[in-house]
Amino acid sequence: MNYLIRDCQPTDINDVVQLCQKHAEYERAAFNPIGKEDGLKKAFFDKQPKLFCLVVELDNKIVGYTSYTFDFSTWDAATFMYMDCLFLEEETRGFGIGEALIEKLKQIAIERKCSNIQWHTPKFNGRAIKFYHRIGGTGKEKVRFFLDL
Repeated sequence: MNYLIRDCQPTDINDVVQLCQKHAEYERAAFNPIGKEDGLKKAFFDKQPKLFCLVVELDNKIVGYTSYTFDFSTWDAATFMYMDCLFLEEETRGFGIGEALIEKLKQIAIERKCSNIQWHTPKFNGRAIKFYHRIGGTGKEKVRFFLDL
């Protein structure tokens, strides 16, 4: 499978929003696409971006993405990369693309002198959990909370 991993461009935003919709459905989560294009454009392409995104292009079509931020850990007293999302279209899974995305994130995190990469996935997502263990990820038992404002 001949694919390209590259930085997201403004012309990719609609495709990324569509993949976000599929990602949310896969994780059994609610998703409302209204306003997402504008919000992501601002987050990705502002003078000081809040969020970064890589896309996977296959045959001139965006078939996957990963988004990430940089944050600071009090306990580690160091910067870490937080991988917010990683999603690939079903037909592109199992070909090493996910691992290639993780390797690209590792390169970026090392360049930015991050102590580690962190992320989360639902407990029911056995396929992702198996993948993350295979690439050397370790899980921590924590419950993620949200406080709506």
